[in-house]
Amino acid sequence: MSLGFSEKLERSARRIQFKITPEILKDRLDLRNELIFTIDPVDAKDFDDAVSLTRTPSDNFLLGVHIADVSHFVPPGSDIDREALSRGTSIYLVDRVIPMLPEHLSNELCSLQPGVPKLTYSCLMEIDQQGNVISYQIKPSVIQSKKRFSYEEAQGIIDQAGAKDEFARTLKEMRDFSQKLRKIRLQQGSIDFETPEVRFVMDESGKPIEIIPIERLQSHELIEEFMLMANKTVAKHIDNIAVKEKKLPFIYRIHERPDVEKVSKFENFLQALGHPVKIPQEVTPKQFQEIMNRVLGTKDDVLIKEVALRTMMKANYSTQNIGHFGLAFRDYTHFTSPIRRYPDLAVHRLLKEYSHDHQQERSKAFKINLKKICEQSSDRERVALEAERESIKIKQVEWISDHLGETFNGLISGVTAYGIFIEIIPYLIEGFIRIEDLSDDYYLFDEKTYSLIGKENGRVFRLGNEVTIQVKNVNTELNQIDFILASETTDEIA
Repeated sequence: MSLGFSEKLERSARRIQFKITPEILKDRLDLRNELIFTIDPVDAKDFDDAVSLTRTPSDNFLLGVHIADVSHFVPPGSDIDREALSRGTSIYLVDRVIPMLPEHLSNELCSLQPGVPKLTYSCLMEIDQQGNVISYQIKPSVIQSKKRFSYEEAQGIIDQAGAKDEFARTLKEMRDFSQKLRKIRLQQGSIDFETPEVRFVMDESGKPIEIIPIERLQSHELIEEFMLMANKTVAKHIDNIAVKEKKLPFIYRIHERPDVEKVSKFENFLQALGHPVKIPQEVTPKQFQEIMNRVLGTKDDVLIKEVALRTMMKANYSTQNIGHFGLAFRDYTHFTSPIRRYPDLAVHRLLKEYSHDHQQERSKAFKINLKKICEQSSDRERVALEAERESIKIKQVEWISDHLGETFNGLISGVTAYGIFIEIIPYLIEGFIRIEDLSDDYYLFDEKTYSLIGKENGRVFRLGNEVTIQVKNVNTELNQIDFILASETTDEIA
């Protein structure tokens, strides 16, 4: 796959124009006067989701999630559509984005820029104080975003007592409501897999000069909860409109129960860290969450969350609705990011199809086509995630190559017969200490306790131990980092 688009495709995209006309407004909700805005990363160029929140006369919340209507501009089977499907998703590398759609669409025509009328698909949900969706409306719309916030800007207003900003009241109400939704979701068994992340500051040549841990803000959680609620509501809507009790073909975001063997290994891992837990083979989301709550809150948090994530099956797309284990949702889809995910674009098309009198005979063709879309999108998502991880690793290695001989604090993140893996906190950089570089003793590997044990002095290098390392060698071609111990925190055998 080429990083850029062909000139022919770029020309096709640039020919697509948009103007508000009575014909366009005829079947759309006109929400241009509503208080709607976007909250995105500070460096975002495409804004595909906007939010609104008001109170109803019965003191319920009316939550609006307004998503860029890419389906209006990209007909199925067009050259742009075929290219978008082949890409499946945008890829967010450290120093660039490989977009799913040409820039004229992703950054201009479809992007929900402030002060400009934009076509959207809105999911309007009336939600009571217990987090139940009382009623909803899912319909094409037109909005005019009143403001483009970064997460940090929104959080600053939320945190500021007596803020004079015209959006302060709405933002704070959104924060309070989203925290309520989050609490309810977690109480119902949804698992919080939020792991630490970093961002890079780079010079003009693209060389990383600083690594900064990303702080998880309430504004992040605000958008996350609202998007989850919209995705869940859209998936439930498809069940609600089943034709003659026959489910309509659809794309679901599914997440299977973790493999029994992986669960057993995770249990052994936790026990090796000193957590005496027992995980049922047929573990439920609620049980898994309760175990995670018991073992988190220690210095091992980062390691535990990383291994917990690897224990889980990978979420993917399917026409079979088997639910989402990690979220503990019976119904879930992806509706909220059609600029960067093809399944979301397909979901928008399905919603439009099913909003009219759907002919049952069309369902057979839909099923075949949707199965292909699910397989292609799941495959491209895996490729994208691997590319994004590799991009981060490359920049981490590049950054630490300027720090040869320097010392850092870290945790033992893995133990093998050949040496120990160390993760530098908070930069999340992993390197390796070779067994031959542990020269003070002859070390034996204890697989059961994830430990290296000195034969003569009884020293133990155990998973989760804090150590101080020195950067010995960096191979930027192989993305490998070698450490040696500068000093170590070890435990004697009990």
